Amino acid sequence: MARPPATSRPAGPRLRLRLPLRGRGDEQLYGRRRTGRPTRLTAVGTGVVAVLATLAVAGVDRLLFGGLGWLFGLGYLVVCFQLAVRVRYADLLAAPISGPIAFALALLLLEPVNSSGVAAQLVSLATGLALRAGWLFSGTGLAALIVLARFVAQRRIHRSR
Repeated sequence: MARPPATSRPAGPRLRLRLPLRGRGDEQLYGRRRTGRPTRLTAVGTGVVAVLATLAVAGVDRLLFGGLGWLFGLGYLVVCFQLAVRVRYADLLAAPISGPIAFALALLLLEPVNSSGVAAQLVSLATGLALRAGWLFSGTGLAALIVLARFVAQRRIHRSR
């Protein structure tokens, strides 16, 4: 029998380079089959993510700049956006509610207080909320608008069926 020419492909298995992320949702991702639906947060998960992410951004801002400033505000906007986009439809109201709670908790834990006592903590919290009201209302409003748009879109889809 004649041998195949030397330029033909080798007899072993052919290796292909596969990237983990592709454009389609039905292909494999790190050994699992991906479905088309993205992962959604529950109400409790939204609260936990809001608190952890806001505290992380506040901690980085305090370490880098010595206080809570514009980096904390921008981080809060990003956190509110992500919460509103990733929350489940059944738990839509959790996104605009958990953001301000996380904001106040970050101020309470990471804002320096000159005096000791509960009254000093409350005055410091009220002052911090008043000084950063623009960031607080912007993030909360952004989350509320996204949640409202998702609610209306879902209702239209439901009615069209």
